[in-house]
Amino acid sequence: MYKEPEGEQQIAGTLRLQLIPSPYERFMREQGIPIYRGMGVRDVRELTLAPWARMGGQAAFINLDGMEAKWGMYLVEVPGRGELAPERHIYEELFYVVEGRGSTEVWTDGSPRHAFEWQAGTLFSVPMNAWHRLLNASSGPALVLVATTAPPVINMFDNERFVFDNAFEFSDRYDGREEFFRVNDEFEPHPGFRRAMLRSAVIPDIVNCYLPLDNQRAPGFRWVTPVMASNTEFNPFIAEYPAGRYSKGHYHSAGAVLICLRGTGYTYTWPSELGIHPWEEGNVEQVKRQDYVPGGLVSAAPGPGNWFHQHFGVAKDVFRVFKISTGKPWLTHSAQTEAVWGNADMEEGGHSIPYWQEDPYIRQEYQEAIRAVGGEFRMPAALFEPPRRRAAPEPEPLSATP
Repeated sequence: MYKEPEGEQQIAGTLRLQLIPSPYERFMREQGIPIYRGMGVRDVRELTLAPWARMGGQAAFINLDGMEAKWGMYLVEVPGRGELAPERHIYEELFYVVEGRGSTEVWTDGSPRHAFEWQAGTLFSVPMNAWHRLLNASSGPALVLVATTAPPVINMFDNERFVFDNAFEFSDRYDGREEFFRVNDEFEPHPGFRRAMLRSAVIPDIVNCYLPLDNQRAPGFRWVTPVMASNTEFNPFIAEYPAGRYSKGHYHSAGAVLICLRGTGYTYTWPSELGIHPWEEGNVEQVKRQDYVPGGLVSAAPGPGNWFHQHFGVAKDVFRVFKISTGKPWLTHSAQTEAVWGNADMEEGGHSIPYWQEDPYIRQEYQEAIRAVGGEFRMPAALFEPPRRRAAPEPEPLSATP
């Protein structure tokens, strides 16, 4: 029985919260497979998996710092010459094939069954609440990394039968057309910020596919955002840095995770309240670092609030990543029609640190790291010089008095 405080000198309850698992946290724990947490993973191939009765393969959840309640991830192994259990659910999914080859079947109760093939490097998505199952075409296991919007959906409804056994068909997203899974390689400008966009439910090889020149994160930077299977929540991109170059430091809130596709590298991240010179100002103990190889992961902002982060490829080859996050920063609920994009430099109202203003330690360490592997530091020297202020024009000479 609840007791009220006796008089105004006491308080109700305690000032220490008893944390209660969310519905999605309970769901993960009940599946009986490992749950990996932290800032990142060097290589998902190094994770230990366990049998997942619901899916029929070996699997593990990955719930990195900053992802909580926003979106989820799991790693699943499809057995050689085997298949996973069919499933449908009212949340979105993205599939990235780390290893192996096979096919995916997709159907609804009111449409025929369609299939498409995949291999290592393929990225694909299935329409929300369409039945689907993964089949392995080889004798060895296939390894697939899956991103889902399950956490907010399961947390909202807290009813697995509603989420996983719901007959509603989203015919506005998928009407059973076979060409739905036909590969599209035509780029178009994004309606919000005019950068490259690609509409395709299947991209055969995001590790090696062509990326348009973008230059927003570094000189020579290439980038595209895929819009897949009529998803409304995922906000992914594929990006590539030339060998010997690295990204500008920039900040945003938690929820973005980078998957390393090519090259090896590392990420630094630190709370934005430390400012732009954490090494120079003696706050290095609060800076976090994650190293990775292809198949590795890093949470770009692994804590509450805004975090600066910066990504570095350390190899002779290019450095390519796949970023997953949710939310649409270009959508507005107000009368505002335009805003400064976060990729703009801080002095322009954005969230990015110009190279010439970054902590000096960053460039020094990167130069040593790239040369240690036989690579070449290829950042243009002009990037580290303050922009020249345009000189005031010389006054015109006064004309003689007539």
